[in-house]
Amino acid sequence: MRVGITGHSNLVPDCVDAVREAIRAALEAEAAGGSSLVGVTCLAPGADQLFARAVLDLGGRVEAVLPAMDYRDKLKPERRAEYDELLAKADVVSMLPNEVSGRHAYVMANERMLASVELLIAVWDGNPPDGRGGTADVVDTARASGVPVVVVWPEEARRKS
Repeated sequence: MRVGITGHSNLVPDCVDAVREAIRAALEAEAAGGSSLVGVTCLAPGADQLFARAVLDLGGRVEAVLPAMDYRDKLKPERRAEYDELLAKADVVSMLPNEVSGRHAYVMANERMLASVELLIAVWDGNPPDGRGGTADVVDTARASGVPVVVVWPEEARRKS
């Protein structure tokens, strides 16, 4: 089964374990049919990286869709090691033809991801979209295109203000 991820990158540290477990439980429930698990992600900090780790922990494969050539450079320096580690573990890496990261590049990456998956997991607080390319926008796009969405937001989940 091919599963994509969208989710908040600004999760508070205290909720990371609960979100990780909720993602893993959603993956286990959806991939219980025994089909091979492929997780499609942009490897952004927060939900995307928690998802990638859960996919790998379950014996699945990761496919990375990178929005732009400067994507890694836009990460805070303390976030690059985990990104690099997960990128090295990806079976497939697709770099979109954008030189600069930004909403346009993120929308393109999300569209590429949604076009290739059978299910979307959304680590989402339920708030409405605040523009194109964000979590709520990806959920709306998935639903409009017929991709089933599983929302993961455990009681402990919180975002940084």
